[in-house]
Amino acid sequence: MPRPRRTQISIEDTSWYHCCSRVTRRAFLFGDDKLTGKNYNHRRNWVENQLLKLGGIFSIDIAAYSVMSNHLHVVLKIDIYQANSWTDREVLEHWHQLFKGTEITQKFVQGEIIESDEIIALKHSIAQYRSRLSDISWFMRCLNEPIARKANIEDNCTGHFWEGRFKSQALLDETAVLACMAYVELNPIRAKMADTPEQSDYTSLKLRVQAALKGKQAKKLLPFIGNECLNQPKGINFSLKEYLELVDETGRIIRDDKRGAISSNAIKVLTRLNISSDNWIKITSEFGKLFHGPVGTLQELTSYCDHLDKRRRHFSSCCQYFQAG
Repeated sequence: MPRPRRTQISIEDTSWYHCCSRVTRRAFLFGDDKLTGKNYNHRRNWVENQLLKLGGIFSIDIAAYSVMSNHLHVVLKIDIYQANSWTDREVLEHWHQLFKGTEITQKFVQGEIIESDEIIALKHSIAQYRSRLSDISWFMRCLNEPIARKANIEDNCTGHFWEGRFKSQALLDETAVLACMAYVELNPIRAKMADTPEQSDYTSLKLRVQAALKGKQAKKLLPFIGNECLNQPKGINFSLKEYLELVDETGRIIRDDKRGAISSNAIKVLTRLNISSDNWIKITSEFGKLFHGPVGTLQELTSYCDHLDKRRRHFSSCCQYFQAG
């Protein structure tokens, strides 16, 4: 039986989450439909554009994503501090990019006078929207619903486009985050839809590679900021170059028709993550099969379960992969 989303989210333990949505109809709804011969790649473009748009509206950063033939993966980081730092006007301006809001919130944004009897309702709406703009469920709702409506119009039908619930996993430490990102971004290569990172259409990996070739970071993705330091900007505490090299070498290994080994530079990253190269390949190849709940070390999993009052540490056996031995 599916568990309520609130029993899977613990900002106290982690702000990182891996989400996955799958389509529900039999036909391929993204890419090539082998049954009908139609191509639906433009729908993958819909998803990518909407996803990147939401990253600029929500107080949720996009670390990685891949839009596949019948499902999508995304790694998200909730930025609760940013949401709380927004002014009331900023909250409403963000929300109004997605929804009309109320007559009172529209009046406030337009600079009109708010009557005394309207102030309570205005404050309630602002508090509600501020909370929703850092809520993964609302993020995924705003991602999936517009795509479903457009697809139904195009197909001249009604009904569900996506499965009823998206899957979400808490990523409890930096090893889990980087391994999940690599797994997500290597989906097209693992599925033999692409041969190289730069050919992996509709993925964050392609955006990162394209930007890196120009000596830049992908603007709409959470940046890599190097090693940890004081007063650092928000981002991923690894070098972009090291990460891209590690993912490229990992992709060469997990492809059936390629051979390779983790280089000494990439080994340095794995050493910092305290994970063996064998375990890294295992996780990035089979992440979806190995983990069906929170991901991380046994210590992090135990803390996460305690905070959410979970009596049993489900999937604790998979924690064995997050160690150097």
